[in-house]
Formats: sequence, structure tokens, C-alpha cells
Amino acid sequence: MYYPSTTPHFLQTLFPQIVFSYPSSNLEKTLYLTFDDGPTPEITEWVLSLLAAYEAQATFFCIGKNVQQHPLLFEKIKTHRHAIGNHTHHHLNGWLTSNAVYLADIQLASKYIPSYLFRPPYGRLGIQQVHQIRKQLVSPTIYKASSSNVVLQGYKIIMWSILSGDFDKNLDAARCFRTIVKEAKSGSIIVFHDSIKAAPLLRVILPKVLQYYSNLGYRFKACY
Repeated sequence: MYYPSTTPHFLQTLFPQIVFSYPSSNLEKTLYLTFDDGPTPEITEWVLSLLAAYEAQATFFCIGKNVQQHPLLFEKIKTHRHAIGNHTHHHLNGWLTSNAVYLADIQLASKYIPSYLFRPPYGRLGIQQVHQIRKQLVSPTIYKASSSNVVLQGYKIIMWSILSGDFDKNLDAARCFRTIVKEAKSGSIIVFHDSIKAAPLLRVILPKVLQYYSNLGYRFKACY
């Protein structure tokens, strides 16, 4: 299976309304670590513990059915003051799902995930889905904790700058780490997965990333 480790520039140009990275000044060193597909017992807890050791904030794009099954673990993510995002309820592929079914699945997940941040599984969305998701009504109560006075009407779609590749059994940890170090710069959004499938590589890569960039003076922030 081929996939680009970095987001092609033409996609960023084609979808300017989607967040692929954050602006950053030359004086600021900031990375945005994100974790998809959880919460997953043991793995998510391990991630939370490691992030805490580096005083790192991150964003967890959770699957609704996983939150439904593991509500206490989901609450633990929020207790650690990390950001959360909607990753659909059943981890649907937007390219293979009708717009009506896809939007309904996001709405179902929203009953368990109070967030206006959204990331599509596999990064796969049709153009009409992008427009409809950004217009889909989000409960005003979700914005209470926001520092912004601007109330968005729909979801804010967060993609990424770099895929760590932790989900790919054909890769090794050294190659995944080299990709991140080669491509990451201040403002980059990096994707990891707190899932059973990704755990073997994640447990090797994530500590190295946190240590490497901490030594360079980087801070780790949550998406917004």
C-alpha cells in the first residue's frame, strides 16, 4: 500500500479550508503531536504517561465506539488536558461511504466526543463531504472551554503534515523516525496511532521523537 509520508502541496492548495500545519515564527519551535484511533486500553495510558513526562500536550482523534466502550480512559485523556477530536464513530472511509451515512456517523460520534475538531479516517474525504462537514452544526456547549470568542458553525478539519508510519508493518522504527526528523519543522502536525496495530512501532518511535525534539528546544502543543 502506497501513501505519502508528507502531505502533497497540491492538496494543501486544493483545500485551503483544511488545516495541514500551523503557522510558526522563526523564533518559535512547536510541534503538534496527534494520536488517532483510540482510546485503547494500556496503549493510550502508556502514551499519556510518556507525554506527561515531557510536559507535552497533544490531540487525540478518537473513534466514537471506542469512547463508548472505554469512557473512563477517554476522561483520563481530558483530565491530562489534551485536546480531543472526532474521528467518526465506526472509522469510516469517506471515499467508500455515502455523504448521508458519513455525516450521520460523525453526528453519532459527537454524542461521545465533545469537540469541533475532526479528522477523517485514512485522510479520505470527498469534496462535498469537506463542505458539508464544515457546515455541520456543532453544539455551542463544545465551545465553552475555547479561549476564542469566535463560535464556529461547523467542524474544523485537521489533517497532517507528516505520517509517522507507525501503522505500517512493512516499516521499521528507524525508518519512521528518520522520516519524521527529515520532514518535521516548527508548526508541523504529526500523526501517530494509539491502537493495537501501531503499538509495536509507536513504543519505539514516540520516546525518540519526544527526546530528540525536547533536546532541540521544541514544545509540544495541542491542535486548535
